[in-house]
Amino acid sequence: MPAKHTFHIPVMGTGFTLDTPLKVSHYGMDSVISIVDDVLIEKLRRSYCEKFEIPYQNITNKIEDFRAKRITSYLNLLQELTEEKFKQLKEATYESGVELRNYFDMLPDSSTIKEHFKAMLTENATWNDIKSWANDHLKMGSIDVNIMTKLDKSNYQNGKKLAQEYNDAHAALRGFAESNLESSLILSAGMNPRLYSYMEQFDDFYPDADGYIKKKIVIKVSDYRSALIQGKFLAKKGLWVSEYRIESGLNCGGHAFATEGFLLGPILDEFRMNRESLANTVNEIISKALADADRVQPKNPLTLKITAQGGVGTDEEHQFLIDHYGLDSVGWGSPFLLVPEATTVDDATLNKLSKAEEKDLYLSNISPLGVPFNNLKGNSKDEEKDIKIASGRPGSPCPKEFLALNSEYTDKSICTASRQYQRNKIKELEAENLPSKTFLKRFESIVEKSCLCVGLGAATEKIHNIKTNRPSKGVSICPGPNMAYFSKVMSLKDITDHIYGRNNFLSGKDRPHMFLKELKLYADYLKEKIEDTQGELNKRQEKYFLSFTRNMKNGINYYQNLFHKAVDRFEDSKNSISEELDRQMKSLEQFEKRLKSMTQI
Repeated sequence: MPAKHTFHIPVMGTGFTLDTPLKVSHYGMDSVISIVDDVLIEKLRRSYCEKFEIPYQNITNKIEDFRAKRITSYLNLLQELTEEKFKQLKEATYESGVELRNYFDMLPDSSTIKEHFKAMLTENATWNDIKSWANDHLKMGSIDVNIMTKLDKSNYQNGKKLAQEYNDAHAALRGFAESNLESSLILSAGMNPRLYSYMEQFDDFYPDADGYIKKKIVIKVSDYRSALIQGKFLAKKGLWVSEYRIESGLNCGGHAFATEGFLLGPILDEFRMNRESLANTVNEIISKALADADRVQPKNPLTLKITAQGGVGTDEEHQFLIDHYGLDSVGWGSPFLLVPEATTVDDATLNKLSKAEEKDLYLSNISPLGVPFNNLKGNSKDEEKDIKIASGRPGSPCPKEFLALNSEYTDKSICTASRQYQRNKIKELEAENLPSKTFLKRFESIVEKSCLCVGLGAATEKIHNIKTNRPSKGVSICPGPNMAYFSKVMSLKDITDHIYGRNNFLSGKDRPHMFLKELKLYADYLKEKIEDTQGELNKRQEKYFLSFTRNMKNGINYYQNLFHKAVDRFEDSKNSISEELDRQMKSLEQFEKRLKSMTQI
């Protein structure tokens, strides 16, 4: 009877979930940390070593392979501390057994292990019998890590470019691979063939005869085609993708990787229909690859999980995703930013998040990656940035350089949010002698880039009283649009009760169904893209926009059919859902007519 939650906590920023496993894993909850910022990771490791009186030896940047070693050391510490908390939970006396009771209280009511625990209490089993049984059946939540595959900047030593394995993503992967963790590596932001090939060097990523994989591979994807391509690519190297994690293109936090109008519902349905085919196809490939490489082959076909995340906000939505699409878990991200027992957010930012409305949460262009980024208006990092712009000194120092990926002006890449880059770009802009309106628009597009490397970790520094010499203390944060409908700081028990329908912590605002919210976000995104064209469309643009529109219309038709057939589901909102779908369909039809009138002959 495995203990099992049906949700996971996705990665949020570089710091907000960096120590989340230490807060929730002993309760059996899976969570994901970012291993991008080894500077912050090392500072946090020192903080926890001091707190728990563990000997600490600083890993400076003068030590060879310091980035990977910092990550390995932190992950090992995190595992050690979390396992100790889990051990204490299981060894509690009756009088001190609050944590053990909390473990079961927060499980879904459908959990068989929860039912068994309640039965033992009813049958007046001894506390020693309960502890003995719990020791055999309880398990920790997984301490998973995330790598954005595109953040693979080259590194230098004494002015000389280092070998590829010292690139940022490569070193981070090595740091995880050499740790003691038995968990998953989540790869996001697209395919990086060089990084994927590098995984071949580490035995922990390969299955044994029983199908056990110490370090599992999870691919974050936005469509089925991408999953199949990446799964086959890795299988040819003898590497199995244990989970495909589907994320909404726009109804999510952090960076938003929009699809070409493909909506989450139809995407999930394609995975549902092709799940067995995907597993069989990739199993055939990996079996041959392992045999050719003279590696151990599993006795039975390997299994895979399908999970999803992005905008879920009610227990009804949560359970529908599991029941209808057969998902193994559902990710709850942004609402957990309002749970101090799970995430690390400073009080000032927590207050702004709790008060945020729809108008305060927007898709911005502040990311140096050049990818749309979900942002909170009035965050303290953007306020710092605006002060610098007003004083005539736009741009930031670049102490960490994780997003230093632009080589437009330099041999060694720099960040587009850096003072160096923006100074060069503005100087170039001024030489063009543009009309004031055009100049201002271009100027704002340059200076709006924000130093996310520092901003996304600043809250962690504040909470843990980590000293820094930087004058900048501003916090960047990246909640998804779903944050607008939660306005109460919650306990861990509160949020699990909400997820499992035992309580309701929505703010009472008129919250649309998660599928409708994503649909509207795509409609707004499409309108903004067409406005950016400023006039007539060429054939390539027309093809893109018409394809985008067609995909959205297909999605609306799918939803109309889905909600019509969803017996005993969403009964209170079916009519309003249907009306909104009709409205969006008519809007898209008008949009198609407008597109055709804008096309060049």
